Amino acid sequence: MARASTRPAVAAALSLLVPGFGQFYSGSPGWGIAWLLITPGFWLGTGGCLGWLCHVVSALQAWDQASRPAA
Repeated sequence: MARASTRPAVAAALSLLVPGFGQFYSGSPGWGIAWLLITPGFWLGTGGCLGWLCHVVSALQAWDQASRPAA
């Protein structure tokens, strides 16, 4: 899927707020859906201990995806 140029900082900020939104912004809806499904499981399954990790990893991935040139 071709995507327009995206800003990495915006993608990372979106994923810090809601994991997966930065991936949608970056043109990767599959990853966005995955993060939207995985993150609540980590928050609930670990009593909140690892939920924050999903936010950070999702933001880093969104930054990386947005930094890559459009295909």
